[in-house]
Amino acid sequence: MVQVENPSRMGGTGGTDAVSVHDEHVRTIFNILQGEETADLLLRNLHVLDVHSETVFQGSILVHGQRIIALNPDESIVRTRETFDGQGLYAIPGLIDAHLHFDAQLAHPAAFGEAIVPSGTTTIFAETLDFASAAGDEAIEAVRALFKDHEKLPYRIYAFAPGKKTSVEVTEAMLAMDPVIGLGELAHLSYMTGNDDDFRRSALGRANGGWVNSHWGVTALSDMLLNYMPAIGAHNNHDVWNEEDIEKSVRYGLNTQIKFGVGSPEVIRTMLRAIVKRRWPAENFQLCADNISVDRVLKQGHIDWVISLAVEMGMNPIHAIKMGTLYAARSFGMDNEFGSLAPGRFADIVLTDSLSRINPRYVFKGGTLVAQDRKLLTSTDLSGLDYSGMAKTPRPGLTDLTPDELDLTPIEVSADGTRAKVLLFDVYGRGHLKFAQEVWVPYRDGQVVPELDGTPLNRISVVQRYTDGSQGPDGSGRERHVVNGLFKGVSISRGAVSTFWPAPYPYFVSVGSDSTEMHANLTLLDTRVGGCLVTEDGLPQAELDLPLYGVMADTDLSGLLAATRSIDAALEELGHHNEGEPVVNKLLTLFISLDRFGFMH
Repeated sequence: MVQVENPSRMGGTGGTDAVSVHDEHVRTIFNILQGEETADLLLRNLHVLDVHSETVFQGSILVHGQRIIALNPDESIVRTRETFDGQGLYAIPGLIDAHLHFDAQLAHPAAFGEAIVPSGTTTIFAETLDFASAAGDEAIEAVRALFKDHEKLPYRIYAFAPGKKTSVEVTEAMLAMDPVIGLGELAHLSYMTGNDDDFRRSALGRANGGWVNSHWGVTALSDMLLNYMPAIGAHNNHDVWNEEDIEKSVRYGLNTQIKFGVGSPEVIRTMLRAIVKRRWPAENFQLCADNISVDRVLKQGHIDWVISLAVEMGMNPIHAIKMGTLYAARSFGMDNEFGSLAPGRFADIVLTDSLSRINPRYVFKGGTLVAQDRKLLTSTDLSGLDYSGMAKTPRPGLTDLTPDELDLTPIEVSADGTRAKVLLFDVYGRGHLKFAQEVWVPYRDGQVVPELDGTPLNRISVVQRYTDGSQGPDGSGRERHVVNGLFKGVSISRGAVSTFWPAPYPYFVSVGSDSTEMHANLTLLDTRVGGCLVTEDGLPQAELDLPLYGVMADTDLSGLLAATRSIDAALEELGHHNEGEPVVNKLLTLFISLDRFGFMH
C-alpha cells in the first residue's frame, strides 16, 4: 500500500516540491471521493466507535495511503482495490501504550511487535534510556541502528531521549533523531538536588520543543518540590500508585498515566477503582505498561487487558477505550494522526466483538491487516529487520572474583551473640523503601542463619562486573563493589541463578544458598555479553543470552519465550514455584532499585 503523507505533517515553507506533493495529495483524495480514482481498502459491515461523540454507528471506512479518507462512503461511486468484511464487529482505534520502557523487555523491536500487536496495540511511546546507557560510548550509533527500520514495524513507535543514565551529549544527539519526539523520564531524586547535567537535559528538552516525560515521585518529594517538574515543563507522570498520588498528579496539571505492568495486579485495580469512585474525568488519564514482559502480554494482554479491567472496575467502556486511544494520542498532540477513526487519521483499527471486554479479532496498521485472532500474520513483512549487527563480543570482568567475596557477613551481632543484622532485599518492594531493609536473623556458630521469622530465605550478592582500578584493601590493585544480603522473591533449595544488567552500571545479581555455587554461576555468566543463567553443581541448567548490548536477545519471540520459560522450569526443579512475571524479568527489575537506593556505584 502506497503511503500518502498527511499534509499536516509537512512544513509550510518547503518550496515548489512540497507544494507539488500537497497538490497531488488533495487532488487524489478529491478524485477518489468522486469515484474517478481507486482507493486502497474499504472495510464494510462495521459497528464503528466514534470516540469523539461517544456513540457507535453502523457503517464502513474507506482507506487510502494508510489513512482513513471517508466514513460511510457511497459504495455506488467508490472504487477500491480491496474490500474487507468486518462481520458486524466493533471497530475501535488502534490501542496506544503511553509510556513503555521499550528497551527493557529483552526483545528486539521486531520480536516485541510479535507480542503486542496481536493484542491490538498499534502505537507505543517508548523510553530508550537503558539501551542507550548499556551501549556506552557507542550509544548514538547503537540507537540509530535500533530505529533504522522502525517504519517497517507492524506498530508505530515514538521514542524519547534519555532523561537519565546517559551523558548530556547522548541526550542532545538523540533529540535530533527520528523517531525521537522529546526528553525521556527524569530522575526525580537527582533533579531535586540541583544537578547541572539534569538542568542541561531539561533545557535541551525544552529548547527542542518536544515533550518531557516525568517520573514525578509523589511519595519521595516534599510538597514544595512537587512543583518543580511541572513548573519546568514536565508533561506527564506515570509514578502513581494509589488514590492520593493520582489526586496530586491531576491537580498539578500532569497527564497522568495509569500503569499496569509494574507492581501487583491489585495496584492497578486500586487506581482504576479510585478514578471511578472519585468520578475524575477520564480525559486526565492515559494507560501505560511502564514495564511488562512479553510472556505476560501473551498470557494476559496489553492495553486491551487494562481497558477490560477498567470496565470491570465500573468504568464506562467507551471512557476506558478513550484512555487507551484518543486521550493517549491527545496528550502528545497527535490526535490528528491517530487515536480515533476519522478522516485524515492513520487507519490503525482494531475489530473486536465487544467494547467491554476487548478481544482483538483483527488488527490493522495503516490499513494493512497485521494480526488476526491474537496472532501476528505470517504475511506481515518483517524481512530485513536484522539486529544482529548490534551483538557485542563478551568482555569478562570476574576472573579475579573469589567465592569468599560472596559470603554473608553480619552488619552487626547482638550482645548475646545469637542474632545478626543483615540486609534483606525484596523483589516485590521495587521502587519503595521496603526494597532493602536491615533485619535481625539468627546467628549460630559464627554463621548467619538465612531465615526470617522462621521462614528460610536465599542469599543474594550484588557484584560489580568491572573494577575501577583503585588499590584494594588486600593490596591487589583493585576494588570491587559487592553487596551481600538475604532475598525474598526466589526460593531455591539448591543451585543458583544469576542475571546481568549493564545500565546504568554493569552489575550482576546472584541468588542461591552457597558461595561456591553462586561463584561458579557468575563465572559462567561472565563469559556472555549479558543474560540470565541457572546452574546446579556448577553446571548450566537453563540460560537466556542477551548479546545485543546486554539488554536484548537476538531471536524472534518464540526463541525468547523458550529461554525465559526454560529458566522458570529449571528453577522449579530446584524448588522455586513462580507466579506472574517470569523470574528473569523479576530479577532484572531489581537493578532499577539497586541504582535508585545507592547499592551500585
